[in-house]
Amino acid sequence: MAPSVADFVRRQRYNRRVRTADFHYELPPELIAQTPAPERDQSRLLVFQRPAGQVTHRWFRDLPSFLRAGDVLVLNDSRVIPARLRGEKPATGGQLEVLLTEENAVNDWWVMLRPGKRARAGTRFLLRSPAGAVTSIAASVLAKEADGRCRLRFDGVANVAQALDALGEVPLPPYIERTGAPSSLDRERYQTVFARPRGSIAAPTAGLHFTVAMLDQLRSAGVDVQFVTLHVGLGTFAPVKAGRVEDHVMHEESFELGAATTDAINRAKRDGRRVVAVGTTTVRVLESVAAANDGTLRATRGRTRIFIHPPFRFRVADALMTNFHLPESTLLMLVSAFATPGETRGRELMLAAYAEAVRERYRFFSYGDAMLIV
Repeated sequence: MAPSVADFVRRQRYNRRVRTADFHYELPPELIAQTPAPERDQSRLLVFQRPAGQVTHRWFRDLPSFLRAGDVLVLNDSRVIPARLRGEKPATGGQLEVLLTEENAVNDWWVMLRPGKRARAGTRFLLRSPAGAVTSIAASVLAKEADGRCRLRFDGVANVAQALDALGEVPLPPYIERTGAPSSLDRERYQTVFARPRGSIAAPTAGLHFTVAMLDQLRSAGVDVQFVTLHVGLGTFAPVKAGRVEDHVMHEESFELGAATTDAINRAKRDGRRVVAVGTTTVRVLESVAAANDGTLRATRGRTRIFIHPPFRFRVADALMTNFHLPESTLLMLVSAFATPGETRGRELMLAAYAEAVRERYRFFSYGDAMLIV
């Protein structure tokens, strides 16, 4: 018989000087979801009930049974941009891949380049269309940072951001393998049904499971559906290279917390009602603003590099819906903190839950299944 979560935890010895390697787990490659579920709400749902660490296996369409009237459900409504571009050096024909990461000004962007070692200040190349035709839009490398990012200036176009729908590709993560460019299905499904302001270079994947019908069902049941915006960038998915967790420094990401969401959450906290965060990016917005305002929320637009890992005391989120995250990632560290707020044993609990998800053949990462922590 498979060991229980409690058995797993009893066998672990926690090192208070937390190493990044402590968040490693083994994942069979075939469990990395390469395509979305046939319908958004047909994914599975692992429900993790705190503090006992009890795990139950359900379907995402069962989510309404775990929510109740008065809950505030908060989702990240950032829209993914077609942030992956292809380039070619005119002199040599050398191919480049560009991932836009952050806009500084019109036609001035921070990017990741592949191959990046040969990209020096002054390097100039032309963009290619998705069909492979070389365009008249050029990019020049202005600077290169130690972390590998390059600053590009585009010319030959009034605003490259407005040309992305024609030039860019869906920025699928590297573990989703495609022969050629992402498909029209990816363009639809690697985007939430409620996405609005453009700016993310990766999807807030916990929101991918929701349908318009489910959101309407939840509203009809008395759940208050609200939104924040965090434009997902390098801060969310950049790998942790430091050996010790506390030495990792997050990249900044821009966010907005509006007045309607602020008021709804503050009322809920005052009345003792739950705030259910959909996705780690939503948690990071709420906890960033709360930390800056002594636990309360105010309508705010700004930037955050908050790094949440055990032990962390959450001030806003009472429940969390999320996907399954990569080993040794900041996202796995965040959900480990949420499993036991203010304590350090959440790592063991999450790794045990993930081990059970592997045994049960859940699908992992962006297009994979979901987890609800309550």
